[in-house]
Amino acid sequence: MKSISHAVGSVFQPIFHVVGWLLALCYDLIPNYAIAIVMLTIIIMAVLTPFTIKSTKSMMAMQKLQPEIKKLQQKYKGAENRQQLNEEMMKLYREEGANPVGGCLPMLLQMPFLFILYSVIKGLANKVLQHGKLVSLPRYIPSSSKMYKSLIASHGQIKAFGMDLNLKTFSAHSSFVAQIPFFVFVAVAVGLQYFQMAQMTNRSKKSGTTLPSQQLMMQRFFPIIFAYFYLVIPAAVVLYMIISTTIRIITQDLMFRTGVSNPNKGKENALPAGEPKEIPAIEENSTKAKPQAKPQAKPQAKPQAKSQPRSQQRPQVKPAANSRSKAKRKRRER
Repeated sequence: MKSISHAVGSVFQPIFHVVGWLLALCYDLIPNYAIAIVMLTIIIMAVLTPFTIKSTKSMMAMQKLQPEIKKLQQKYKGAENRQQLNEEMMKLYREEGANPVGGCLPMLLQMPFLFILYSVIKGLANKVLQHGKLVSLPRYIPSSSKMYKSLIASHGQIKAFGMDLNLKTFSAHSSFVAQIPFFVFVAVAVGLQYFQMAQMTNRSKKSGTTLPSQQLMMQRFFPIIFAYFYLVIPAAVVLYMIISTTIRIITQDLMFRTGVSNPNKGKENALPAGEPKEIPAIEENSTKAKPQAKPQAKPQAKPQAKSQPRSQQRPQVKPAANSRSKAKRKRRER
């Protein structure tokens, strides 16, 4: 086991020195260990933020695709259709720009940085035995830096705001009161992770989408797993997690407010070449103008004899009656 850890440590040695150099540089600007760790965290999160944006888009796309995924699962039931189901789902993921494991990307990226920062903090508090005495000998930072000289003077203690950030929650503390801030650090770190998960859940509820079962399990158990790590790692690393989680929460909130988290936003707003932008308004006006352009003509009522008064109606004389009256006149004349 020691050989494996030594091999892994030798691979990360250059990275340890780079992170240590950045931490010492931040301390040179503001000689406070806690503030220097906060500044280092901001630099690291600036590198990881593009991955956070990409993973958030992927998580939102996966939530929107749940109804379509359920339809495919109902359509291709049975073990004989498993391959076709996988092909259709992969096709759907490509078309919508979704990644089933994209939501785990920020957590997975945090693991190496936790290991790197843990090793650097452990190196800062490094002590060696010289002439029968333990002497502080910091590692991974330049010996000419202010941090190096400050650590030598404090015998390897990384004190900030009354806390030795090199200690763990269950390390030997001077009193229980001195141990309380370490428990507060762990509680805040776990609470922020739950808040970040709830932020995604509330967003999906507002949009009317359902969360995948894998994501729900991750939201419930990941903060609990990390809580154990927070109890066994130095407070400086817990401080890093508090600041990094806060930055991710702010980033996701800005993405939701600006609509950047919608992976299909560009597709929805894109118009084919040559088409005007005011197409919906023109169609709406044209539909409203149709009934006015072609009014239904009312049929004109033809004059009928019934509508005239009886006094004005002329009796129709039959031809047979006229001929009889003429014959009587002729007889009288004779």
